[in-house]
Amino acid sequence: MKKTTLVIGASVKPERYSNKAIKRLRSKTIEVKAIGLRTGTVLDVAIDTELKLYKDIHTVTLYLNPSRQKQYYDYIIGLQPKRVIFNPGTENFEFIKLLQKENIETEVACTLVLLGTGQY
Repeated sequence: MKKTTLVIGASVKPERYSNKAIKRLRSKTIEVKAIGLRTGTVLDVAIDTELKLYKDIHTVTLYLNPSRQKQYYDYIIGLQPKRVIFNPGTENFEFIKLLQKENIETEVACTLVLLGTGQY
């Protein structure tokens, strides 16, 4: 099964966890789309600043603190992903409830750990 992943909060800075996640996802040959505050590229993944209507997104993995997520609620729900991963520091129970109401699976977990333990 193809698990195209959208990384929201992507950064070109190598020390950022979003950057590490993109690299790890690509090392597992998972297709990645990315949205961040600034354009750039991580490996072969272009970081967009616009909210594009991607098709067939399986997983959205968040690297935005809860106060910055609100502007993405409708966008993420509109993509109808299978799941949304809330990485450490991004936990947002208001958004989790909205996603679950739309039958979108939610996980409070670390994408890097999930990938490293084969649970992704």
